[in-house]
Amino acid sequence: MIRLIGYFFGIGTTLALLVASGVAIYVGHVAKDLPDYEVLAKYEPPVTTRIHASDGSLMAEYARERRLYLPIQAIPDRVKAAFLSAEDKNFYSHPGVDITGLGRAALTYVSGGPMQGGSTITQQVAKNFLLTNERSLERKVKEAILSFRIEQAYSKDRILELYLNEIFFGFNAYGVAGAALTYFDKSVNELTVAEAAYLASLPKGPANYNPFKHADRAIERRNWVIGQMVENGYVTPEEGAKAKAEPLGVAPRRTGSYLFAGEYFTEEVRRQIIARYGENALYEGGLSIRTTLDPKVQLIARKAMQNGLMKYDTLRGYRGPVKSIDVSGDWGVPLGNVKGLEDVPEWSLAVVLDSSASGLSIGLQPARQASGDIVKERVEGTVSKDDMGFAMRHLVDGKTVKAKSPADVLKPGDVIFVQKNEGSDNTYSLRQVPEVEGGLIAMDPHTGRVLAMVGGFSYSQSEFNRATQAMRQPGSSFKPIVYSAALDNGYTPASVIMDGPITIQSGNTTWTPKNYDGTVAGPATLRSGIEKSRNLMTVRLANDMGMKLVVEYAERFGVYDHLAPYLPMALGSGETTVMRMVSAYSIMANGGKSIKPSLIDRIQDRYGKTVFKQDERGCEGCNAPEWKNQLEPELVDNSEQVLDPMTAYQITSMMEGVVQRGTGATIGELGRHIAGKTGTTNDEKDAWFIGFTPNLVVGLYMGYDTPRGLGHGATGGGLAAPIFKDFMRVALDGTPNVDFKVPDGMNLIAINRKTGMRAASGDPGTIIEAFKPGTGPADSYWVIGMGADGSNASGGPLSPQANQAIQDGGGGLY
Repeated sequence: MIRLIGYFFGIGTTLALLVASGVAIYVGHVAKDLPDYEVLAKYEPPVTTRIHASDGSLMAEYARERRLYLPIQAIPDRVKAAFLSAEDKNFYSHPGVDITGLGRAALTYVSGGPMQGGSTITQQVAKNFLLTNERSLERKVKEAILSFRIEQAYSKDRILELYLNEIFFGFNAYGVAGAALTYFDKSVNELTVAEAAYLASLPKGPANYNPFKHADRAIERRNWVIGQMVENGYVTPEEGAKAKAEPLGVAPRRTGSYLFAGEYFTEEVRRQIIARYGENALYEGGLSIRTTLDPKVQLIARKAMQNGLMKYDTLRGYRGPVKSIDVSGDWGVPLGNVKGLEDVPEWSLAVVLDSSASGLSIGLQPARQASGDIVKERVEGTVSKDDMGFAMRHLVDGKTVKAKSPADVLKPGDVIFVQKNEGSDNTYSLRQVPEVEGGLIAMDPHTGRVLAMVGGFSYSQSEFNRATQAMRQPGSSFKPIVYSAALDNGYTPASVIMDGPITIQSGNTTWTPKNYDGTVAGPATLRSGIEKSRNLMTVRLANDMGMKLVVEYAERFGVYDHLAPYLPMALGSGETTVMRMVSAYSIMANGGKSIKPSLIDRIQDRYGKTVFKQDERGCEGCNAPEWKNQLEPELVDNSEQVLDPMTAYQITSMMEGVVQRGTGATIGELGRHIAGKTGTTNDEKDAWFIGFTPNLVVGLYMGYDTPRGLGHGATGGGLAAPIFKDFMRVALDGTPNVDFKVPDGMNLIAINRKTGMRAASGDPGTIIEAFKPGTGPADSYWVIGMGADGSNASGGPLSPQANQAIQDGGGGLY
């Protein structure tokens, strides 16, 4: 008997050794192809890039996986407790694998059932980082082997950190920090026990516990997690009961652009980041981008531009509804599917329910839940005849028709834009998206920092950025570049030019320019020419000094890369952008120094290291190790001087005259020290105004995207200048009225406004003019461009200033 027992024992031992050998061989075979778990030490997950305004306000987030990486020390204990209770309560005690759970899963699989879970957090890290989602016994074995190795190589806290930052929560949210923002618009530190428990319930199956589609199931799973937290001693029974009684409370965070007025700016930054670093850096790199945008200035700019576009557009009549829908049944669903303007939050879409002689009855577009379902409650209101007055002139087949009743303009089913009347609960005014468009830039002239950018009426309607992408003729707003070239090369503000008919012959082509109003004024000073925006004087000036010089300065100011040297270009017939024009005016405003327009102040990588900084100024002595009575450190301004500071002041002073008594006189009503210039192109296709104070430059244009006339008499002074004025009135409120600084050495001399010669004390019609050292009013009366072709006389010599320009070359400071 003993011999028989020994025999069976020997067989059993042999079989056990064979099985063990087989398992060892199998495990060795499987382990041979395992991925390198040491890559976890260098793990850099895709992280959300965030764009901020200059005050830190969040403007936008970009991510393929919405994730913010948090070190384990930054994750609150209650959040960790929720996940440990939901996923792996023995995490801190097991060696990486739950043997019982793994055995149960294997037995089920061998018996013909599906491959089950039972994975520990360590196993989930192994699977998510190193393996595929294949459901097989071999993958589970690989998962177990890797888990043992990971546990030997990394601390428990590091493993939990990897897990909590990698897992998927649904709604494109990855990691617990991203999930807290996505579901509750909170940081992890602000999560309650109930909220942490709900997030901990999601990794098992985000779609199964969707808070909008499966709310009951989500609450049941959350409450189970809370029960596990109580059982494991992480919260008291009282805290658990209170947490279970709470609603889910999911409050999704909006995605995309957060600063609703800055979409054009944000998109420009996005393009720059992709051009600089590539798409992966933007969508996965976790960059922190601090921009130059000032949210307060941006809101002011947006409002001024939109109001100006609407004012012009409504005077042209009403073009009709957005579309028409059936209102015989439930109108909420079809109206809810009409696309509105998300970046014009003051406006709402509505459908006309009834129209009569007194006005309209309307139904407002219903809101949508985060799930995308339309809210069932219906909100109705009215639009009185007075609140849609502009629509009484409406367009029918391209012709303007005067209506007697709102019922003649709109009928039930018509979808329209409305805006709630201030102080009212249910009365609205009719609105219309303007056809006319425009772009605006506000810039700090000393640094080139773009403080505000408006690329059109609505980014939702059109993403084309008219401030940076639209190539338009600047018209007369280009004239200050021509006059700057002249002042930098021997001419003075008191130089006199003939304002009279001129004909330019070029080969077989004859060009006869005219002033905008068709009149001529005879001899007048350069100051008068720019104040009154006289085309004939500008052409004569450009002809006298030569277009080669004008081209040089246009390119030096950055208005154009390459300008054709033809006289019509002196009147701004070449195409450029608002951004370039504002940058050029900044040179005049800052004393002649070149600037590089910038939208980004600083870029930091995911670790907080600064990888880009716009301010390139050096600071000698800023990093001295100790104080030894040395001089205070100074920032070294390395900007290139492209215009003589005295010239910059002269042209600025002349453009102050534009505002005080010239084509921009409406702006003078602000009572501020402002310089600027209007611009109107051929056939009134574009209306410009660019102006500045010592510390702020603002430029804008209005025009149709497919250029066509704005209407007879539509000028920069009449259309663009009022928008500039509305902007400046608010933007400058509460700031000191700073005057432009006169450079040292300049001579201020009283001259006769008409002749440009020195004025005697008490003479009428005098003005104080600024002259550079060695220059002054002419001793004798000299008129430039007396000839019909712009020459100084028929066959006569060039003016003294033109001779000097030829002899001295480009002149000025580079």
